[in-house]
Amino acid sequence: MTTGASPHGYGSRTVTRAAAVARAWWVEILAVVLGGVGFVEGLANPTGSDGISKGPEWLVPLIAPAMAVPLLFQRRAPFAAPVATVAIAVAATFIGSGQAVSDSISPFFLLFVVAWLFGQLDRRSAVIGLLLLYLGTIVVNVEGDQNTVSNFFFPALFFTFFWGGSAFLKAREEGFREAEERTRRIARANETEAMRAVAEERQRIARELHDVIAHSVSVMTVQAGAVRRLLLPEQERERQALETVEATGRQALTEMRRLVGLLREQGSMPEFAPQPSMKTLDVLVGTVREAGLPVELAVEGEPRDLPPGIDLSAYRVVQEALTNALKYAGPARAWVTVRWRERELELEIANDGRSATSGGDGGGHGLAGMSERVSLYGGSIETGVRGGGGFVVTAHLPFEGAS
Repeated sequence: MTTGASPHGYGSRTVTRAAAVARAWWVEILAVVLGGVGFVEGLANPTGSDGISKGPEWLVPLIAPAMAVPLLFQRRAPFAAPVATVAIAVAATFIGSGQAVSDSISPFFLLFVVAWLFGQLDRRSAVIGLLLLYLGTIVVNVEGDQNTVSNFFFPALFFTFFWGGSAFLKAREEGFREAEERTRRIARANETEAMRAVAEERQRIARELHDVIAHSVSVMTVQAGAVRRLLLPEQERERQALETVEATGRQALTEMRRLVGLLREQGSMPEFAPQPSMKTLDVLVGTVREAGLPVELAVEGEPRDLPPGIDLSAYRVVQEALTNALKYAGPARAWVTVRWRERELELEIANDGRSATSGGDGGGHGLAGMSERVSLYGGSIETGVRGGGGFVVTAHLPFEGAS
């Protein structure tokens, strides 16, 4: 069973489409309507309210359509088109009578549209256009012998109102566009910075994993060689197996060094210092204290030996959180709590500084790298505002980290 499109939905789409067209082409539509109304008005009333002719009968119906035609091209000539409309209004007063413009509704409203279009131009063109409109109003009234204050004041007041409203809305719209563009630029910059931080942290992880794994593989290779030398001459099969282990280990070390070398930044020097660990956490805390951030270290539970990768990752989390607090928290204090659970290591690093910016890099990009590091071992990181003010980072690292 098939169902047709809802007539209400079709009608709604038609109305929406018509509204969009009207918003986009309202100047041209209004120009055509006012030109047509002026043409009919000129045919029906070739004379003014006082019975005096507005000019030649052929001219009066054509004034409004002639003023409307240039507005149809205002997209291509945003300054010249409204100026041409004003010029046609002025010229009509010399050919016929000034009342043909000043006493007719359609030409007067077309000049309101002109004032609005002038307000949409740049500041210099907008001011020049408004002055030309004032000048045209003076000429039309003088030529039409309507030299009263109201005939000069009220048109100028209305034109200024439309011009000012248009200029205000244009400036407001430009402000919104600039704000949106700034927001997009900031979002792109933050995204790029976050990606850069994660990439740098991955490089660092790769180098550190190389050091950790290379040490383990080296030990395995050396032990295999030592066992091979203890074998009896008749244990040829065992000797071949151990030789294979040694060769495979050396090949793995070579390939690992080659791959990690691709990740090192060009020109960077290798790091020869021993890898830090949770056993040297008190040294890190002391360094941060000397840098100006009071830190209290608390340990709960019984410490235990950790796999090298997890041990290093835990140290880096504390280091990054304290570095961020030192950089961005302002005058503050910090607390580091290490909780040795049954199956995981929990780290809590808190400070009482400016919570809006103490998460790192103004946007938490350093912690994004830390999250990448911790997730490698099946752990997790939570960050947020600390109760009572400040910022807190909590990390969970299982002792048997997932791959």
